[in-house]
Amino acid sequence: MKKDKPHILVVSQYFYPEQFRINDMAAEWVKRGYEVTVLTGIPNYPRGKFYKGYSWRKRRRETWNGIDIRRIPLFARGRTSFGMVLNYISFVISGWFWKAFTKLRADMVFTFEVSPMTQALVGCWYAKKHKIPHYLYVQDLWPQNVKTVSGIKTPLIIKPIDKMVKYIYDRSDKILAASPGFLKSIKMRAKCDEKVMYWPQYAEDFYKPAENASVPEIPQNGTFKIAFTGNIGFAQGLDVLPKVAKKLKDEDIQFVIVGDGRYKEGLLRQAEGVLDKFIMIDRQPPERIPEILSCCDVAFISFMDTEIFGMTIPAKLQSYMACGMPIVAAAYGETVRIIDEAGCGLCCDIGDIDALAENILKLKNSDLSQMKKNARAYFEANFDKKKLMDEMDLLFEEAR
Repeated sequence: MKKDKPHILVVSQYFYPEQFRINDMAAEWVKRGYEVTVLTGIPNYPRGKFYKGYSWRKRRRETWNGIDIRRIPLFARGRTSFGMVLNYISFVISGWFWKAFTKLRADMVFTFEVSPMTQALVGCWYAKKHKIPHYLYVQDLWPQNVKTVSGIKTPLIIKPIDKMVKYIYDRSDKILAASPGFLKSIKMRAKCDEKVMYWPQYAEDFYKPAENASVPEIPQNGTFKIAFTGNIGFAQGLDVLPKVAKKLKDEDIQFVIVGDGRYKEGLLRQAEGVLDKFIMIDRQPPERIPEILSCCDVAFISFMDTEIFGMTIPAKLQSYMACGMPIVAAAYGETVRIIDEAGCGLCCDIGDIDALAENILKLKNSDLSQMKKNARAYFEANFDKKKLMDEMDLLFEEAR
């Protein structure tokens, strides 16, 4: 007799208390009656060191929101490229040994693939060993992402990565892409169009417009405030902000930067001379982000000037829209398409300081009420959590 709902093994190198959308997806599956086990690493993202209370010996097994979390050893990513590579490789090695010796028996595997894609090898190996379906959710497109972020283009490295990606695609029963821009590349490597589909990210239920919020870190001093929340890394292209701040130094605007990451110190160095234009807030629980956004006027999105990021829908876009935030973006591709379709903001080319400054002033001098409504309405029509998770239920049912 079949169980009413299957046992899902989630493979994700990052999981609670690290802040990724897979946390909410796994908790939602538990609410829907699934048994959920998560295979993950020791939390260290984005600061590059183990979170307090976690180590190779401490809290290797815990339960959160009904989810059985199993943590395998890895090296913290640190702040260097070598540390990051060691972090990626150590998860895969630990995952191979875990797969070989674990007594866990799941009914299906769901791999949540943000970089590195190497983590998906563990999902493939476990699924093959137990002859169960493997679902792959692609957030970062490899090998393109490796070329972009690392700058590595030598065939000696890229060709083996490309072969690895094809290996993973071949051993995935269903491949979900977080952006329609990924579909062509995935289908070309997967060589099976039927198993590839677009499934966008949603935003957690707590992302919604907040009313009458007060955030002590953000003074209500009448300045026009532009929020950025999330990882402060090199890929986010935030080097544009100090330049814009200097251009608008005589305007009553401020950038509210919430988060942490490898580029944070560099951002502060570049902002010397206009630090009064920046309000820096350390990484916050995601549940607090709607209140922070409500104390700002618009939200900001940018990324590096590369083809791969034009194909990507950044996760913060759904979060901003869910909170009814007008958006100013230095971007192109999927991000611009969505903002234009929604009518919820203004976009300019990446690196165009003059155009970005002009758009900020346009928004500052505009009535933003309609953009706020448009953002929320587009979110509800396209990124609704219940509708998307219902679709996922149907996919799981097909595999049984």
